[in-house]
Amino acid sequence: MSETFTDDQVLEQAAAWLAGGHKVALATVIETWGSAPRPVGSQLVIRDDTAFTGSVSGGCIEGDVITRALDLMEGDAPEILEYGVSDAMAWEVGLACGGRIRVLVEPVKGV
Repeated sequence: MSETFTDDQVLEQAAAWLAGGHKVALATVIETWGSAPRPVGSQLVIRDDTAFTGSVSGGCIEGDVITRALDLMEGDAPEILEYGVSDAMAWEVGLACGGRIRVLVEPVKGV
């Protein structure tokens, strides 16, 4: 996405999508090393129809994070995803900037 969202806006969007009956997952940057496009704490919320708000990487790994999040929506278990320049997956998803990023992806359940 070209627009930048605050963490509060990402969480508000997650709540609105849940209230609308959608399944939702939240991705949060939990660690970075070297050159990383987004800081720790950056968030991306994903809806069950692939709509999303926020960013965990400025675009370079979002596609893979969204795909993994869609799979996780069916369960309750969170997953930590890791992308790094020495990882072949990093090149495939576009993280060739020389750093490493760890992202926690977790399904969000309504209260």
